[in-house]
Amino acid sequence: MKLYPAIDIRDGNCVRLYQGDYDRETVYGENPAEQAAAFAAEGAEWIHVVDLDAARSGQQLNLTAISAIAAAVDVPLQVGGGVRSLEAAQRLWDSGVTRVVIGTAAIEQPELVSKVARAGSVAVGLDAWGTDVAVAGWEQRTGRDLFDTVKSFADSGVSAFVVTEIERDGTMQGPDIDGLTQVLADTVVPLIASGGVGSLQHLADLASVETVGRTLHGAIVGRAIYEGAFTVAQATATIASVSGGGAADAGNESHS
Repeated sequence: MKLYPAIDIRDGNCVRLYQGDYDRETVYGENPAEQAAAFAAEGAEWIHVVDLDAARSGQQLNLTAISAIAAAVDVPLQVGGGVRSLEAAQRLWDSGVTRVVIGTAAIEQPELVSKVARAGSVAVGLDAWGTDVAVAGWEQRTGRDLFDTVKSFADSGVSAFVVTEIERDGTMQGPDIDGLTQVLADTVVPLIASGGVGSLQHLADLASVETVGRTLHGAIVGRAIYEGAFTVAQATATIASVSGGGAADAGNESHS
């Protein structure tokens, strides 16, 4: 399993939201590129970036900041937020992004996922209140079941699923192990967990998840690192001690 330290960008700043609430924001820095460089220096193999402005509005307002992150690090970037067309995905790839994440548009335009997957590396981001998938920066519930939705993308060509339990996100109260285990059993697509990690034990628990001979591909961690619960170096060491360094990397990671 691989660690994906997270950088959420809003108005050009590095921030974190609590349970996806835009009114409950903490600003951790004004230079996301410097933060990314620090993560890479500590041994991060990937960095996960979310354009929160784009996730809410569909407008890619932070491409300059994302380009700066890509220029600052040699590790691959996985970036989501506002990817609602092939053109939007292409703008991210052109900015130096390795894998784009499609969330809202994957639900509203499922055919777009296969189209983007034919052009480059793409993950489907599924954010849920319990098992109710949400869209538009987590602000709208869809009534669609998480597990059924995962199965519906089985043949779409995606490189990974990023699954977030919204109620746990930013709480540091622990990940949804049972839900993630069920998702892992429902798909052969590499699965990246997001939401709730607050301790090294939580990461060890995620790295220990196994079903039908498969383990989680990655874990996204944000607030716990920013709040000093542990460092990127400590996190990667903990994961390695449990999983032996993690499974093979997911999917096609070349730029379009």
